[in-house]
Amino acid sequence: MTEQDKFAIEKIISAAEKNGLDVKTGKIRRTSSRFCLGVEHGDYNGTELFGVGTDRFIWMAYKPNGTNKSRFFSVNFPEDGVVEFETGKAPEPKSVHDSWARFPLGVDYILHREGFNVSTGIDAVLFGNIPGGGMSRSASLSLNLILTILEINKIEMDDKNHIVDLAQMVENDYIGSPCGILDQTMILFAKKGMGTHYNPADRSIKYILLGKSDEEFRIVSLDTGTVRPGLEKSTYKIRKEECDELVELLKDEFEISCLADVKTQELYDRIIARVKTSNPDLCDRLDYIFHAQQRFYKMIAAWKTGDIAAVGKIFRTDGLSLRDKYKISGPELETMCDIARTVPGVFGERMLGGGDKGAAGAIVRMTSVEKLKYAIETAYPRSHPDLADKFAVHSCKIVDGVKEWDMVWNPESIISNK
Repeated sequence: MTEQDKFAIEKIISAAEKNGLDVKTGKIRRTSSRFCLGVEHGDYNGTELFGVGTDRFIWMAYKPNGTNKSRFFSVNFPEDGVVEFETGKAPEPKSVHDSWARFPLGVDYILHREGFNVSTGIDAVLFGNIPGGGMSRSASLSLNLILTILEINKIEMDDKNHIVDLAQMVENDYIGSPCGILDQTMILFAKKGMGTHYNPADRSIKYILLGKSDEEFRIVSLDTGTVRPGLEKSTYKIRKEECDELVELLKDEFEISCLADVKTQELYDRIIARVKTSNPDLCDRLDYIFHAQQRFYKMIAAWKTGDIAAVGKIFRTDGLSLRDKYKISGPELETMCDIARTVPGVFGERMLGGGDKGAAGAIVRMTSVEKLKYAIETAYPRSHPDLADKFAVHSCKIVDGVKEWDMVWNPESIISNK
């Protein structure tokens, strides 16, 4: 058990006692964050995906309470108090706003809508340290809740992709966030020390071991301290609509169903010639997706051989294209990237996740992590003094996406269950 785990469990124990929630002798489920190496914004465009689980987490202690009512408390959002509801009686979609409660309510709603026999209530206390925006806090939470409710109700599901779909439904259909499946896939399937390669053609997962490398490195999250609105209120939604618009415009003439179908230079050139005058912005969106797919396979090859410098260089190039062609970044994110780019030993950096605000990320030589932290701590507050007490730098390891423990009230006694 890590120091992170112990700290989280102590927080959970204290909150459970204060709020009258019984999680003694229950379990703890921990779900990770994720770091996408490629293709960012590729999931809703049909590309292959590659990423890793990272060690910023959501922990949930839970136990059946013998009723048909569930009670949840979040240490991170104490102002919401104990969220209590009867199973199968969640409010209608998009009716709960500005509260984390929409996630447990959304899980209950979706599971019942999809025909699952969910009737057992639980007491649960949650705590998380995933930065807001860029490392998939919402996907981690949705997965944690779904896996827990299915387990408590003794529902087995062999097809993990179905769990991914359910988590996406919670965000798409209940909350109203137009997310794809990148985040859920990279978390649910993540394995320690491995990269997860997802192919949408057959929804297959391959694990790619990082090749032997002379460079010890860390994945670093650069949390800008900004509050990112939900994807439904962000540029993410606009970009998805633009990509859908371009596909609709081209699908009959060029026989494509998504932008990922544009794989050859010849087809790319024909499409650009066709629409560059009338839709230059849409051409830019295709430019990013097309070239990101070309970089993707080079990045996979570099990962296999352990060439972290090459992985970082591709990651950096991808970030510049996300900024200039996909236009999904934001000023605070680019300040983080500009600073990181000046630090020797930073192999690559770019914005993460949905865009606009949230976190950027960097691939960094281990011996340069402290140099990067110092540079950020020195320069970032000068550019954004209003965020001087809000930004953070997180050095991350590659971890399993999901882990469970038996819960014993003394955190020192918690024993790994799986």
